Amino acid sequence: MQIDHLQFYCCPITQENLELTILKKSTKILDGIEVEIIEEGILTSGICFYPIIKSIPRLIVEAVYDYRNFLLTHLKNFEQKEKVLLYTYGNIIKQAARKNKRTKESFELEWKFFDYEKDKTWDASPQKMLDRFLLETDESNTSIQNKLILDVGCGNGLLDVLIANKKATVIGFDFSLSIEKAFEQNTNSKVIFVQADVQHPPFKKNIFDIVHASGILIHTNNTEHSFNCLTPLVKSDGKLSCWLYHPRKNFIHNCFNFIRKFTSKLPLKLQIVFHAVFLFPISFIIKKLKGNQQNWREMMVDILDWMTPEFRWEHTHEEAKSWFIKNNFSSIKITTQELFGFNIIGIKH
Repeated sequence: MQIDHLQFYCCPITQENLELTILKKSTKILDGIEVEIIEEGILTSGICFYPIIKSIPRLIVEAVYDYRNFLLTHLKNFEQKEKVLLYTYGNIIKQAARKNKRTKESFELEWKFFDYEKDKTWDASPQKMLDRFLLETDESNTSIQNKLILDVGCGNGLLDVLIANKKATVIGFDFSLSIEKAFEQNTNSKVIFVQADVQHPPFKKNIFDIVHASGILIHTNNTEHSFNCLTPLVKSDGKLSCWLYHPRKNFIHNCFNFIRKFTSKLPLKLQIVFHAVFLFPISFIIKKLKGNQQNWREMMVDILDWMTPEFRWEHTHEEAKSWFIKNNFSSIKITTQELFGFNIIGIKH
């Protein structure tokens, strides 16, 4: 994290401004220049507090649980402050912790299979990834210049670097620890990574030119509620873009969805064994017969992305359009339509 990034953040619980206490500084090469960054610190707002660890702000509601050992070591009078925090906001914190636990673990597991040096994201080259983003958001290389863009559920973070290379500033957030590898790999000063929760976004309202949520809202406990949590972040005349799964009348597809109702409840280690033994061979053969060039890690990421998340919702186009209308968006349109899903955008009044 850099000090000037603080202008974008707020407390995910109270929405109030955050104050920074720096514990440790280090340096990182960005744009070919060695710059000073905050490696460890504490962000506070009233009785709320959040750590900065490995240079990433951990702005999740349940940070007091997930990073208790760090806070116990570095935050003065932590136990007393913890009691006050849990007394005041304990219900919100406990609910978020229960809601997010399984999803965090599944996506952390998924991205552990990804090799940054060798693998493609969703079977796409870097140029195809960027082209897909531009098509989905109805933008161009020039139109995104100097814009502030929020990438919701950024995963491995590679898309954010590609967007920033086109002179946009991109904040990518995810609530899994995939965010750490994304930060390590990044060398572009216009890319910012934060650990955050889509249902408790720690960002100031009305600041983003584009908010893009590609395949993330459908992995939350309530897609429409997650959508509603994002709309305040979009500035007037700004754009909200969402990629969602849609229902399919396909026997194999619906069989897989039926299977995942049961397998997604199994312990993750057991799921890995099950998917590797039973689903991976079938998927591998089918994809190779169709000429798919994915390697085994890329195929495994695809399987895990479908089968392991606790939640996986499918929505019709009309259903998604209604969410935009309810939130006072106009110029609503479907920008892409694919086998498994579609992308939809709208402009905020």
